[in-house]
Amino acid sequence: MHTPMMQQYLRIKAQHPDQLLFYRMGDFYELFYDDAKKAATLLDISLTARGKSAGDPIPMAGIPYHSAEGYIARIVKSGESVVICEQVGDPATSKGPVAREVVRIVTPGTLSDEALLDEHQDNLLMGIAQQGERYGLALIDISSGRFSLFEVDDENALQAELERLRPAELLYPDEAALHDSIRKRPGSHARPPWEFESDTAERLLCEQFNTHDLSGFGCEHLSLAICAAGCLLQYARDTQRSALPHIRRLQVEQHDEAVILDASTRRNLELDLNLSGGRSNTLASVLDKCRTPMGSRLLRRWLHRPLRDRSTLEARQDAIRWLLTPDCSDNIAEQLKLIGDMERILSRIALRSARPRDLERLRNALVSLPALQQLLQRNDSPRIGALATSITTFPEQADLLSRAIIDAPPVVIRDGGVIAGGYDAELDELRGLSENAGDFLLQLEARERARTDIATLKVGYNRVHGYYIEVSKAQAVDMPPEYIRRQTLKNAERFITPELKSFEDKALSAKSKALAREKQLYDALLELLAAQLLALQECAAALAELDVLNTLAERALTLDYQRPQLVDEPCLNIQRGRHPVVEHVMESPFVANDLALDRDRHMLIITGPNMGGKSTYMRQAALITLLAHIGSYVPAEAATIGIVDRIFTRMGSSDDLAGGRSTFMVEMTETANILHNASSRSLVLMDEVGRGTSTFDGLSLAWSCAEFLARDVKAFTLFATHYFELTHLPERESGVANVHLTAVEHNDHIVFMHEVQDGPASQSYGLQVAQLAGIPADVIRNARDKLVVLEQDSRDQGDVVTRNPAPVSTAVNEEPMQADLFVSHQPSAAERQLQELDPDELTPRQALDQLYALKALLNV
Repeated sequence: MHTPMMQQYLRIKAQHPDQLLFYRMGDFYELFYDDAKKAATLLDISLTARGKSAGDPIPMAGIPYHSAEGYIARIVKSGESVVICEQVGDPATSKGPVAREVVRIVTPGTLSDEALLDEHQDNLLMGIAQQGERYGLALIDISSGRFSLFEVDDENALQAELERLRPAELLYPDEAALHDSIRKRPGSHARPPWEFESDTAERLLCEQFNTHDLSGFGCEHLSLAICAAGCLLQYARDTQRSALPHIRRLQVEQHDEAVILDASTRRNLELDLNLSGGRSNTLASVLDKCRTPMGSRLLRRWLHRPLRDRSTLEARQDAIRWLLTPDCSDNIAEQLKLIGDMERILSRIALRSARPRDLERLRNALVSLPALQQLLQRNDSPRIGALATSITTFPEQADLLSRAIIDAPPVVIRDGGVIAGGYDAELDELRGLSENAGDFLLQLEARERARTDIATLKVGYNRVHGYYIEVSKAQAVDMPPEYIRRQTLKNAERFITPELKSFEDKALSAKSKALAREKQLYDALLELLAAQLLALQECAAALAELDVLNTLAERALTLDYQRPQLVDEPCLNIQRGRHPVVEHVMESPFVANDLALDRDRHMLIITGPNMGGKSTYMRQAALITLLAHIGSYVPAEAATIGIVDRIFTRMGSSDDLAGGRSTFMVEMTETANILHNASSRSLVLMDEVGRGTSTFDGLSLAWSCAEFLARDVKAFTLFATHYFELTHLPERESGVANVHLTAVEHNDHIVFMHEVQDGPASQSYGLQVAQLAGIPADVIRNARDKLVVLEQDSRDQGDVVTRNPAPVSTAVNEEPMQADLFVSHQPSAAERQLQELDPDELTPRQALDQLYALKALLNV
């Protein structure tokens, strides 16, 4: 039989079966049953028991409510959600269990608390609705108020968006036919299909934005995305227990506005995560010198969604040019440092969860705006001018916060001490009663000592018994009759007098009333600020963009980036280009290289040794192109770049064990995606296609893929390969050229020059690279001997290859012949033995033996 309190717990828990219920009991949040067991494991806290159920102890675990934030952060980081159940009744007047109710549900995708969020990363809640091969996507960032939607055509595009957005939580209908890799993502939840119902979704969205329909947002044709958006909005309302007043707009992401990057490309280019999943040595780590967290987040959004609109990009370039004027960037950066994360602070104000230090930071931001606006006045950039207009000043709100909030306020409002003196007369009076208690008690103590002639008499206070007069047991015998015994101790007696009791009632009442008044004033302050929410949000968005542009200007100045020329005609002409990340981490000077692609030369076959710089050269071309498409200056002496529609990369090797795909299957899947979707306006990087299978299969595939891209697609393609046969492709297809990365060999050692030159490479240098990697000398010597034998076999077949310059035969019964992969100039074993012979020292018998030995070597 459960107690009334446990009955209350079980009733609330039944409404949230899949989430951890934090059930408030006094100064602790308690968890019971399986929740307690899970929390004990996740948080490394003690598992105890309370009462019994069906004869067995009820598992229980608890955490102090005042330090719950850190525990919640750890739980949410593990992918779990937390239901916060607070006491809303008064324990003094409650009959039975104190009334409790759920005040908030903390899920990975609906976080707004500063301590739970990564300040450099958007925290997104995503919804997916599916119909056949098409998907509707919707996104909400509770912490900033951004709400957007769009649709994609297939699963590859869906995977690319998941890689771009990396949602913290994902909702989908439980009937959706999604790949297991999506269903099993951390934070993914199946929801009932009726939550994605179209009519309900449209009604919810119209209610949120107070509109008759959704035509004003340009999304009326995106029926699947609207279904996903409706589910998200209801989920966000349910978890926040709020109407979400800071979500005021619905943005439609247009497919043709952005350069499309697939999931593989985002990983290979290491935009903000490296291949190991860390954040070091990425493009974002080099570029991000933003002075505000909201600027850092916007920069990452730009990197993951480069734009194709030339006018927008050139407006950003003009803004950067103006910011490069002497001292401009530095002065603006100094003001931006005072802004903080205004975007997320405003969201917490809208949700009424802002803390005192949020308001202090908002005050500092508002106070700094006039000086920042002054710096932006004399500009000749239309984009900076538009931002300056949005970065309005808020003198009334700045003055309000300056008067209302003390400097360095406490973390929470709970214990008061946040509202400044002089802001409210009633609060000042109540505080005066409480604060003057010390003087009254000192005067009372002095009077009572004189009246009783007891020099050791003292007046004190504790939280349990209140105020008291304390004397020793021996002195307590002759106390005045108005002294009423309050507490007996081992060596002392404590008393209360009518005068002290009257003061106690006033003082304690004043303290509680002051605290209640302060909370009332604080809530009213949030209401006043929320009334200006839209204008403040527009200001925060403009500040974030200014921060990004100013950062790109500083990076251009510091790292010697130049403004690229953007043109409509397809071309990619880079003079002395550099890899922005590699040059940043190298201690030695980076070797810059040129790249020239246009309609008459749209594919380069790149050969050269491993570690020679092929991958770096290819990636730097993609990163320079990408930087140009966010409006940034680029690491090159000069660049002329035509607007591209997509960037593809097929580089490196990885498998998908969870999806049951081998390394070669992953390679072919990525290659197929490129061949199906690349256009003549795309940039394609392909590295070592076909190396995951047998030599002849791989060579045939590599040749066919390169030929298809060169002849049929005509995309700008950088095709790196160790199949030397592909260097014959320029002889058969127009628009194809050979280039190679240079290296110099000296005494069996290799020096990489990293210079790109026209023509194919002459050697592979594989054994020299293996030697650099630390392969044992015996293994290297054995490999050299084996190479001699293989080369001899290749020479024996050389007439066939020479007579048929096409590397892949089209005859049905003729197998493709593998030519010598970069002819080696190492002497053969027979040649070395001949060099070591001295004929004058040989007897006729020894000469005959040597002849037989040489013949045997040639027949190996």
